[in-house]
Amino acid sequence: MNKILPSVLLFTGLIVVSILIDLLLHSIGIAWIGRYFGILGTALIITSFIYSLRKRKLITAGQPKSLLNLHETLGWLGGVMIIVHGGIHFNAVIPWMALFAMVVVIASGLTGKYLLTEVKGDLKDRVVELKERGFTPEEIERDVLFQSLLVGKMQKWRKVHMPLNAIFMALALIHIIGTLLMWSWR
Repeated sequence: MNKILPSVLLFTGLIVVSILIDLLLHSIGIAWIGRYFGILGTALIITSFIYSLRKRKLITAGQPKSLLNLHETLGWLGGVMIIVHGGIHFNAVIPWMALFAMVVVIASGLTGKYLLTEVKGDLKDRVVELKERGFTPEEIERDVLFQSLLVGKMQKWRKVHMPLNAIFMALALIHIIGTLLMWSWR
């Protein structure tokens, strides 16, 4: 439970902080500002994709570890902004579907982060343990082969995370286009 706690706290914090900001904006009479949080949140999430571009070698700038941290931070902050943007208003289906999809993507990201960290940590611990017990490098390699294959399988989690992300982006794009069309018709 101790190892999963950070992910649970981050997810819970996402919801709680969003609700508190929305309540604050409503209580001081400036809830209309939340409308613009959608733009800011979207910009933060789009910026977070620098990590994905670097990982796929579409750009070469930046250190992957630093960009992953940036991806996680901007994704969380962007999520807060978008949840505040959605507020407690239930006036349209597509925006709420996009909001729900985004929350699922964030939960998926936190799950993947937890799982990969857990498996990689276990693998490192096992190597240290076997070295301390006097195993040869060949014996260690054979012993940890199964666990290293498990790390590869855990990384396949991305095959779930990426389609969820695509669904969120499609719904968000439909919402944005619909909003722009509504503004142009006024």
